[in-house]
Amino acid sequence: MLFTHDVELSLLAATMLVNTLPDASPSGEDELTTMEQLDRWFEREGFTGDRLHTRTELDSLRVLRLRLRALWGAESDEEVVSAVNAMLDEGGALPRLVNHDALGWHIHANTPDAPLADRVMVEIAMAWVDVLRQGERARMKRCAADDCEAVLVDFSRNRSKRFCDVGNCGNRMNVRAFRARNAAS
Repeated sequence: MLFTHDVELSLLAATMLVNTLPDASPSGEDELTTMEQLDRWFEREGFTGDRLHTRTELDSLRVLRLRLRALWGAESDEEVVSAVNAMLDEGGALPRLVNHDALGWHIHANTPDAPLADRVMVEIAMAWVDVLRQGERARMKRCAADDCEAVLVDFSRNRSKRFCDVGNCGNRMNVRAFRARNAAS
């Protein structure tokens, strides 16, 4: 196992949140503009704790997407560390062990009544802590398709994943390469 289960879930939640941005989403549109879209993301990604169901809550997560995307584009570990530490500080991180929903013991880094954007930011920042501590930043990738800006986490054994799961980029690029080879013949 590369990362603990809760870290993998947080990293995947981060990719799903970043990939709601217009240039990363399969629709090409912003996929986090309504409360219904936020509710679906929240439930799908398994976050727990209080929800306000306000426009402010939604807008806070929309802003957070850009900060998270910057982690994938960082030039150095030091740049990531600086951003992660700022997120932990701003989110009021205070790690504690919890056990709920058959997940076993795992870490929550703030209280269930903390604002949703703070909980999400801190949980994802804690996951990035593990990425950095294990020297696995190379697994945090941008999709290799030339027309996609989605991000991904490469959990493959040999670090070979290149394309996101958002828009069938792997299949699309393989078909494009196949057609180019046939056209050249």
